[in-house]
Amino acid sequence: MSIRKPISSATDQQQCHLLILALASHVAGACAGLVGALFRLSLDHADRFRDSVLSSSQSYGAGGLLLVVAACAFATAIAAWLVERFSPEASGSGIPHVEAVLLDERPPTRMKLVPVKFLGGLLAIGSGLALGREGPTVQMGASISHLLGRKLGLSGVDNRSLLAAGAGAGLATAFNAPIAGAVFVLEELVRKFDTRMTIATFGASTGAITVARLLLGDRPDFDVEMLPFPTTFSVSASMVLGVVLGVLGVAYNRAILGAISLSKKLQSWPVVMRAAAIGGSVGLLAWYAPQIVGGGDPITQNALNLKTVAFMLPLAFLIRFGLGAISYAAATPGGLFAPMLVLGAQAGLMFGNLCQTWVPAVTTNPTTYAVTAMAAFFTAVVRAPLTGIILVIELTGSYTQLLPMLAACFSAMLIPTLWKDPPIYDSLKPPVVNDE
Repeated sequence: MSIRKPISSATDQQQCHLLILALASHVAGACAGLVGALFRLSLDHADRFRDSVLSSSQSYGAGGLLLVVAACAFATAIAAWLVERFSPEASGSGIPHVEAVLLDERPPTRMKLVPVKFLGGLLAIGSGLALGREGPTVQMGASISHLLGRKLGLSGVDNRSLLAAGAGAGLATAFNAPIAGAVFVLEELVRKFDTRMTIATFGASTGAITVARLLLGDRPDFDVEMLPFPTTFSVSASMVLGVVLGVLGVAYNRAILGAISLSKKLQSWPVVMRAAAIGGSVGLLAWYAPQIVGGGDPITQNALNLKTVAFMLPLAFLIRFGLGAISYAAATPGGLFAPMLVLGAQAGLMFGNLCQTWVPAVTTNPTTYAVTAMAAFFTAVVRAPLTGIILVIELTGSYTQLLPMLAACFSAMLIPTLWKDPPIYDSLKPPVVNDE
């Protein structure tokens, strides 16, 4: 009896800690969902404001052009200044930093990151930079969850689980995709299946979506018609599409890293000045092509609905390809997911149009390849195929395309791996810093 008592007591204590972690994950997820939903709504207002300014300034000619360029440059510079002055960890996506924290390579961020990420991301993406909303929501969710874990006195292991769960809740909120948010934590952030981590992650994603949908609604982010189930020919064509996207994924990774490297070489320019130059360039582009700038959801929606002019697709793809890399080099808050989805949809639509013209047997609707390519291009860049597939299914409701996505992601992951090109977040991971 004297031996069993401590064992039973220890087991009961572990169960109690697990229950506390589970309950805390719901609270953390709800907080992340609220902040993420407010961020999304703020971005919607910022996009409408930018469109309004661009529209009204057209009547002022050169003066309007200078106003738009100056405004975009100023907003981007302020975003970069906030990051440099108050929270350097808020630069870029934030996902590589969260991964480094989970590996004990970097200390957790302080709560001041949240307002910097929120306001900085709003200014940067709102000014037209091709950055995703998921970077800010993931890092804000992780920071909020870490603070809650500390306040509750959770152990180091459980607090780390809660931090990862909060990051997943942030992703879930960014795209109204709770399953993708949970899978992202297990596949990309921690890269293992752990029972306590899984419970916390599922709880946080549930809490986040429950709150976020009260503000954002419960429909998928993209409106896509019901797509037909694939044929054998279309699955084979999807595998070929995956090869193309694997090559494009390698090129995109190198373009991002090249833009960052080039920016750092301009050491005589302060970070704020470099950001202003990038913001001003984006403002110039926005003046002539307002529909091509920003996070890119309307561009993706147009591609999925076949509303993009076919002969303009290659040019639009090239512009967004370069704009995404340049925007990330501005060192402002903003993620990579949404821009990747744009490029995937555009590349898939081009492929579908070509198939419809030259090999009509493999498709009756180019949208099928646009949907498939969104998951495959994400896989080529991030190397997280399960997250990519589930994310796109939740974004579009296109569960009929699961098999083509699987085939395309197979090829899209194989090519960069054989090429020995590292996943983008491995390349962006910050240097190790010991927390004294």
